[in-house]
Amino acid sequence: MDGIETVENIAVIAFDEGVQLDADQLGALYTHLGDEQADVVVCRALEELANRLSLIERSYYQSDFAGLAKATRGLVGIADQVGMKKLAQVAKDVVALAKDSDSPALAAALARLVRLGDRSLTAIWEVQDMNGAV
Repeated sequence: MDGIETVENIAVIAFDEGVQLDADQLGALYTHLGDEQADVVVCRALEELANRLSLIERSYYQSDFAGLAKATRGLVGIADQVGMKKLAQVAKDVVALAKDSDSPALAAALARLVRLGDRSLTAIWEVQDMNGAV
């Protein structure tokens, strides 16, 4: 057929990055605050993480890079508080890239942040469910 090219070798990239929860950080939170109060803090943190992830995406699609950086900086602190170190690091990368004009790198880092954020939220809910919390 004219005008149609067949491509035989297509690389598919599978994004299967594992979530890392810092059990020591979560344990310290529960030790310091007690089970009941720590559950409240973790639940609020999860709700805020979900809200910020939504705000970050919305800011990106509205080309509001200052708002994106601000929301992402806040996500760093929350992620650190509940032991989501990898999520915090990726968020720091997004903040740095939001200040640059490297749109492809920002888009890739943001996609990674959202994937990792979703998986992190699921993972911490599962941990809490196993412990009978919430």
